[in-house]
Amino acid sequence: MIKVLLYIFCLLATVTSIAQRSYEFYSPDSTLRLQIRTKDKLSWTLYMGKELLTQSSSVDLQLANQKSLSGKLAVASHKYSKVNETITVPVPYRRKTIPDNYVQLELTLKEPFTIQFRLYNDGMAYRVATRFKDSIIVENENATFELDEKADVWFAHMDKRQHVDRFHTSFEAIYKKQALTAIADTMLTYSPVTVSLPNGYHLAFSDANLFDYPGLFLEKKGNALQGKFAPYPAKEKLMKGEFPQYIVEERANYIAKTKGTRMLPWRAILVAKKDTDLPDNDLIWLLGDKSIIADPSWIKYGKGTDEWIIGINLFNVPFKAGINTATYKFYIDFARQFGFDQVMLDAGWSDVKDLFKINPDVDMNELVAYAKQNNIRLMLWTLCATLDKQLDSALKQFSKWGIASIMTDFMDRDDQKMVNFYHRIAKACADHKISVMFHGAFPPKGFNRTWPNAITQEGVLGAEWNIWSELCTPEHNVAIAYTRMLAGPLDYEPGLLLNAQKDQFRPIGKNPMSIGTRCHQLAMFVVYDSPLQIFSGNPSQGLKEPEFMKLLGSIPTTWDETKILDGKIGEYIITARKKGTDWFIAALNNSVARDIIIKFDFLNDGNFKTTICKDGVNAHNYGADYELTERNLNKNDSQEFHLAPGGGFFLKLEKH
Repeated sequence: MIKVLLYIFCLLATVTSIAQRSYEFYSPDSTLRLQIRTKDKLSWTLYMGKELLTQSSSVDLQLANQKSLSGKLAVASHKYSKVNETITVPVPYRRKTIPDNYVQLELTLKEPFTIQFRLYNDGMAYRVATRFKDSIIVENENATFELDEKADVWFAHMDKRQHVDRFHTSFEAIYKKQALTAIADTMLTYSPVTVSLPNGYHLAFSDANLFDYPGLFLEKKGNALQGKFAPYPAKEKLMKGEFPQYIVEERANYIAKTKGTRMLPWRAILVAKKDTDLPDNDLIWLLGDKSIIADPSWIKYGKGTDEWIIGINLFNVPFKAGINTATYKFYIDFARQFGFDQVMLDAGWSDVKDLFKINPDVDMNELVAYAKQNNIRLMLWTLCATLDKQLDSALKQFSKWGIASIMTDFMDRDDQKMVNFYHRIAKACADHKISVMFHGAFPPKGFNRTWPNAITQEGVLGAEWNIWSELCTPEHNVAIAYTRMLAGPLDYEPGLLLNAQKDQFRPIGKNPMSIGTRCHQLAMFVVYDSPLQIFSGNPSQGLKEPEFMKLLGSIPTTWDETKILDGKIGEYIITARKKGTDWFIAALNNSVARDIIIKFDFLNDGNFKTTICKDGVNAHNYGADYELTERNLNKNDSQEFHLAPGGGFFLKLEKH
């Protein structure tokens, strides 16, 4: 009898498992709801309460052996789990600790695939795992996000380069809004992409935790955004020119060849009830693998200078400015005077093709000694192709010089091979206790959690574009905070001291100006996430405004706490950040003048000595006009500010 009952129980359990073709679960606070269906194909739908946010009619992975995730779709088992913990951030570019609170559903298929779905209070993510003994070739992946046809999309508007395929990009493009229905189906952009829904919610779509796999591009297909991946580079060629870089001449018919048993990158959707929830969302960082660096205490960050954007166009100096020892010693003196931590030696300190062929006008031993004497760190620019070729020997030499940070530049791809380059460089630098900044780079997307010595990445159309274009508009600068910045720290390199309104702006090499006001430039040092902030303005001009420069130099780059006080995508943003007992508050405005009121009810008890830098009364016409004042504030106070077109403001609140 016992055997018969046991047989019936097993039979019923089997029938139940076969019959279950759908699953549903909620975020920890029960606001988000995810439905997953496994009949014939894997699909999902995401809700906020009863409001449909987005869905995918098919999640799939196609392998070269004709196996696919949806080929014989049958769930062998499923498992729910919960995590609620707090993570300490090694390099706290936004806050010291981040809550990691989610519910996860893991579906193990009868075929060698597993899918994990996670729901956070402010987002959703899923990823596919493979369980093959041997290596696999991934021909393609289907990652599709279907949207309300009335949605608006904020995305980076890419222009295809000549003579290379469309997957070659420096990830530097202007962010603009378009109605979904107005976007051509030929549109290709890189993630993250932010979407505003007609029901008032906002979504941001990205990949996260890239390793041994290409990054996520997105195409517009009907009323959906569909994942697109750069095929594997089968043949590369090192191009000639001032900064030689490898381009792909031929691509394979697959996107990745990788281990048979592994987790693929996350597909992430950030969910915001209001605009200001987006820049405060930590989901993409949380999805990165845990730090590989056991003791990150040696990692260096802070504020630095860079001479490249202004073309070393110094004045009122007793030496011939250029790539030479006297110029860099001048930069070291400037950094020490105004509270900066390091000085960049940009392209030209060595031969771009040989890091050991040092510019004869630069005495590295003298500079290293002078920087150490003044407690200033040196950072060295490198061309990625050269660094890769000379990696071990170059890093040994950098260590002998006491170099704390390097930049490497001109990758301009995120196919599988180039993604692996990032990990290889970050590991090699970590082995030598060197921090690294990537330029010509895709956004971090959790990479900086795995490698906290990867202190910041460009992947943004920033200050250098003022040299040759009119693309760094105030609208773009504001939009960055709600789009690109969601994927991690960005190196914009603000601080230009020649400021003009749009009708007066001209792109001028070696003497660049910015569109918008001086306070707009100053505010970027607070609004933009980056544990390494680079001042790109002209030190000769800065010396003529010591009070302003001391204020700029006093701004931290890592924070205990961050609050987004107010804002709207593409229009304005007001950010408050705490360091110790002090607060720093800044605003960026688009090209429409506006008046706002700030309440300081988020402050702790007590009085704060407050330094205010705001748009001057004539900033609407003369962009460099600003006003410096002081007053005492407490949490019961409020203050009105007028933001000029392309304007901003900055407040430093020091606890008495």
